[in-house]
Parts: sequence; structure tokens; C-alpha cells
Amino acid sequence: MLGEEMRFTLSKTGLMAGISFSRIGDLKRRAGIGLLCAGVLQASVSYGDAELKDKPYRYSDAHLHALDFFQQGDPISELVDVMDKGRVGDAMISGASLMKKWHENEPKRPRYYAGDNADLYWYSATDNYLAEELKKLPEKDRRRLHPFLSGINPTDKNAVTHLEKMMELYPGMWKGVGEVLVRHDDLTMMASNEPPRANSEAMDRIYRFAGKYDLPVLLHNNITSKRERNPLYLEELSDTLNRHPKVKFIWAHAGTSKTLERYQGEMDFLLPSLKKLLEEHDNVYLDLSWSVLKPYMLDKDDKPVKAWLELIEKYPTRFVLGSDVLGRFDKVDDNLQEFDGFLDALSSDTAQKVARENFLALLPESLPSKGAVAER
Repeated sequence: MLGEEMRFTLSKTGLMAGISFSRIGDLKRRAGIGLLCAGVLQASVSYGDAELKDKPYRYSDAHLHALDFFQQGDPISELVDVMDKGRVGDAMISGASLMKKWHENEPKRPRYYAGDNADLYWYSATDNYLAEELKKLPEKDRRRLHPFLSGINPTDKNAVTHLEKMMELYPGMWKGVGEVLVRHDDLTMMASNEPPRANSEAMDRIYRFAGKYDLPVLLHNNITSKRERNPLYLEELSDTLNRHPKVKFIWAHAGTSKTLERYQGEMDFLLPSLKKLLEEHDNVYLDLSWSVLKPYMLDKDDKPVKAWLELIEKYPTRFVLGSDVLGRFDKVDDNLQEFDGFLDALSSDTAQKVARENFLALLPESLPSKGAVAER
């Protein structure tokens, strides 16, 4: 990525880490923007641009990565500017749990994880990078960003040790766990070690950690493989939900992915599977970002699909929206506003829940202080 190098010392760990953030311009802070916060659910944002006041929706972004698979990203201060422009009051923010290897035999650095055959490796320092950058923001901006821990290897039973250490080093900061990647088609197949699964012993330890601190878990678990036209991996998720009924799970992309779409097209078993899952488990919430809107929620003419409207109206508190950007923030507002046409077809109360309120309701009511973490 183009941009100046920023180096900082993670003084609490004694680790020197390098991270690169592009400088694409000194954006001036927008006048009249403030955050009045009396608890997460009461947070509201006032926008400086008069034309934005007539817009119907204020969003919470439930799925956003500050870093890409090379652990690089735009300055987080620029995210706040984009949020202001796009009517986004709050955002989940996480790093990226995998780092793409630039293999010795490759003459050119890959630009994406699938750029060559080199593998990816699990990268815990992504959480430190994120935390140190968040600490540089003004308090009023930091309150709008809700960081999730993601720097874990989901096949490693030691991974929970990293999570506990992050809670100790940055007390009161973390609002959730994820995006945890299991069954993510080519991405997790290219990762070092064996492919992870949702209902493993290593993941059970992570879920117990999340339950202890009342942290929601954003879990990427494809509903099936590239070839099988049935919900091949749904049982692994259902088993997880049954075994951890007090943990709140956000199912990333409702089990879909762009790779699945390329190989399978529209999966006719998806909607029946979601209906059954929502009926049987009250601790699962569906993230509608990226690969769900099309071809599922909107038809080929970009009209809302009746069956999806009915499902969301039946479970109005169980759906959230996300931009799922990866280290680049310029598309956050566009990605969320793509949902406007669908939201317009919902009742106004349900639309506002899906656009903003449901994600905020999933966040922990209070975060443990440093002393409380030590006592647990």
C-alpha cells in the first residue's frame, strides 16, 4: 500500500511492530459533529450537513475490518470522516486474523490473499495494531468504534490465552470476538494448519471466554462447500449454538460467500435453513453484509424478495448490516446504503432496528475494569 510508514512500540508487550497506513489527504474534521452517549443504546450522532437530516436511516456497521490480509489499512481517523458522511453512527471494528505470506519464490508481492499459491498464517498482533491506533483517537470518536478481538488461530486450544492477555493489556476496550474464520472456502483452505470448524474444542474455549465477558462472537462459517448443494456445515453451527446457549453469535454473511455464489449460484436451501435456525436458536443473529443482499434479498430487478421481508419482519431483532470493508474505508457508506431499497420495504420500526439498533443491543452493557479482569 502507498503511504508513509508509521512505527510504534507496543510498550506493554515489549514488541516492536510495524504497520503501514496510507495518507490519502488531510481531511478536515467536520464542524458540528458530536457524540452524546449515555450508554451504547442511547448513543446518537448529530451531523453537520443539513441535507443528511432528511435521510431516513442511521446505520450501525456490524462488520468492518481496519486492516487487510497484509495488516495494512487507511488511517482510522479517516473512517470517522466516512462514517459522518454516510450517516453511520457506530461501527464494529476489527483487524484481520490472517497474514498473507510473500513466498521466497514469488518475485512480485501478491495484492490479495488469492494472488498466488503461498499460504496465510494466523496473526495475533493484528489486535495490538488495532488497539494502539484506537488509543490515538479523541474520546468522542473512539466511543463510536466497537473493537472486536480477532487475532486467534481457531484450531489452537492456546488461542484463548491471547484473548485473556488482550483483556488485561487493554481493559475496557474490547466489545466482541471476531471475525473468527472457520469454513471460509479458499481462504481457510490456504491457511496454515488444518481447516478450522465451528464446534471444535479450541473454539469451545473461545466461546466460553466470550460468555464470561458477555462478548458477542462474529463467526464466519459457510453453510456448505463449493460443490455440495446442501447445508453441509450447518450442523456444526447448530451444535455450537446448542452447546453455548448464553453466547450471542453473529453469523457472518448468513452463511454465504462470493466464492459459493461463483460455484453454486443462488442456493435454494439457504432461506429454509435460516428459517429453521432462527426458530430453533434464540442466540443467533444474521449479518447481511456483502454476499447476502444479491442474489438473495433482492431479485434480478433489484426488488425486495417477499420471503426475505417476511422473515425479517418475523424476527426483527435478529438481523444486522455490515459493510465488510477490508482496510479501505471509502466504500463504507456505499455498502450500507445499498440496503436502503430493501429497508424501505420493511415497516419503519423493523427497518430502524436492522439498520442501527440491533447491533448496539448485542454489545456488552458494561466492560470490566482492569481490576475486574484481574479478579476473574
